[in-house]
Amino acid sequence: MTTLTTDQPRATGATYDRLHDKILGSIATAVIGDALGAPTETRSIAQIRQLFGGRVEEFFAPLPDSPYSRGRKAGQITDDSSQLLMLARVIVDSGNHLTARGVADMLLEWSRNGDYFPHFAGPSTRRAIALLKEGGDPEQIGAGGNEATTGASNGSAMRVGVVGLAHPGDVRAAVDDALITCRPSHFTSQGVAGAAAIAGAVAAALPDAATINDVVQAFLWSAEEGDRLGAELGREVPGASISARGRRAVEIGIGARSLDEATQLISREIGTGLPASEAVPAAIGFFVAAAGDPWLTVVGAANAGDDTDTVACMAGSIAGAYSGFARVPQDKYQQVLAANPIDIQGVADELYALVSR
Repeated sequence: MTTLTTDQPRATGATYDRLHDKILGSIATAVIGDALGAPTETRSIAQIRQLFGGRVEEFFAPLPDSPYSRGRKAGQITDDSSQLLMLARVIVDSGNHLTARGVADMLLEWSRNGDYFPHFAGPSTRRAIALLKEGGDPEQIGAGGNEATTGASNGSAMRVGVVGLAHPGDVRAAVDDALITCRPSHFTSQGVAGAAAIAGAVAAALPDAATINDVVQAFLWSAEEGDRLGAELGREVPGASISARGRRAVEIGIGARSLDEATQLISREIGTGLPASEAVPAAIGFFVAAAGDPWLTVVGAANAGDDTDTVACMAGSIAGAYSGFARVPQDKYQQVLAANPIDIQGVADELYALVSR
């Protein structure tokens, strides 16, 4: 499973009878993961267990000292899936023809929502929004800066799952559009590699007969291709290989004797923090550790500490696309709908209609 092939993944002769169920499952699980991980963000595994009375498997209101999500209620989402839902709208409205300008306008619209901005904005997204407001070029803002961490965080990868949904089985197209979403904010080798890996994995998960191995291979190939494109077209930044760390995260997921063991090992060896080189490989590790189960995938991620909401959102995007909405816990789905003014079903319906034409 962990061998990186040099060939582009292709879903030749694939069928898509379950496509609507998989699109809905991906979006729903991403939102559930985001909400589940919101109160545990920035905590360690031990702190999560102590503060919440064990492994978190219910929605909790973030504690008053939470640096980002304090003041939010149980089940409410954060920047991750709020931007994912908005990006889906951009895809639909553009007829599946993404542009950097369209993504930039989405970020500006998102920044006008006081529920999310500025307190949920990461450093690269905050910088991008400021420069966009000054009239900066959305094609190149994400490549600017001279610090290694600028544009190398997980802010593009967290929202990009819907790009994979827009290209069922077409990993190449998912990677190309993932790059476009990075241009206004994360147009670096690390930023593009992370976004490409998530989008490619989601695209590969959508065929009816997709296997976990198909998803992993697409993740690894897409991470390598994203790294190459980000360095050539944007800005190369130093950092650990997302593909190499992804391979190790997959090995942990396969070998772990339990979800808790996988959570401990992924947190310790891969990391679950803000850098794309931590959060993105961790996401594929949790997907494998849970054997693609949507709920177990986000539970593992939400209990791993550090940037839990983001890792759970990304991992949930992949797991939901692989397993479908039929395996999403309906009580958890209804709870996030009740806690947020969002229309997951409507977004999924419109995306499905778009890609089914």
